[in-house]
Amino acid sequence: MKTIQIVGIVLIVGGILGAVLGGFSYTKETQEVKMGPLEMTVKDRQTINIPIWASISVMVLGGALLFLGSKKN
Repeated sequence: MKTIQIVGIVLIVGGILGAVLGGFSYTKETQEVKMGPLEMTVKDRQTINIPIWASISVMVLGGALLFLGSKKN
């Protein structure tokens, strides 16, 4: 399999995951306070939404790469 076809498949799978999941979240430590034996950290949960138009665009781009990669053979 050519590299361009592998990239096309990865883009298609990524676009499908973005469309199905709609986004992802992660936890970020924002502050840390140390006062003698006491330690305090604040964990902030961030959410990133993936627009449906971006997922569809990535799937179309992946399909185009997959089609063009197989057409050159």
